[in-house]
Amino acid sequence: MAMAGTDAYRAVDGLPSRVARAVAAAREAGFPNSCRPEQGRLLQALAGGSRVRIGESGTGYGVGLAWLATGAAPGVELVSVERDPDRAAAAAALFADDPRARVLAADWTELYAHGPYDLLVLDGGGQGKTGGAADPGRLLTPGGVLVVDDFTPADGWPPLFDGRPDEARLHWLQHPALRAVDLPLAADLSTVVAVRRHRD
Repeated sequence: MAMAGTDAYRAVDGLPSRVARAVAAAREAGFPNSCRPEQGRLLQALAGGSRVRIGESGTGYGVGLAWLATGAAPGVELVSVERDPDRAAAAAALFADDPRARVLAADWTELYAHGPYDLLVLDGGGQGKTGGAADPGRLLTPGGVLVVDDFTPADGWPPLFDGRPDEARLHWLQHPALRAVDLPLAADLSTVVAVRRHRD
């Protein structure tokens, strides 16, 4: 979920149809914080490596979930949680014809009940992606991939936010259960992508 992410689609053509419909729903609702196109393309690519289950927090109006669904193989389950019940209902309606996808009106911690995941995208509000609240050892299969978005590119070490070490990003980059990299996706956007170690 990115600030002004919905507006980032204004000049983007050739979107997958479900992504375009999710963007339209977000725009109609006045929801500005959709997954950006750069992030969406990354999610689409990563989803192709999943074999059983993909999880996501912060569904919003389903833009990120739509990217994941376009990349996921038939039979791969998609579980997304959204704490705002109106947004969850709108996203669930968008995926009503896709039996792989479930949108739950719940806090991010509901993801524990449906995992573990081959791919987990920690997005949206709440504390799942900040402060290290989410436990990759419980949420990911061994070798599973974690994506944590909405950082800004760093040109040094440690990465900084407002002139201070970016503790949220450092938590994931230095997590002992993960091998992680900070990927710049645009001049103002980077994402942490991590793989759960086979031995914690």
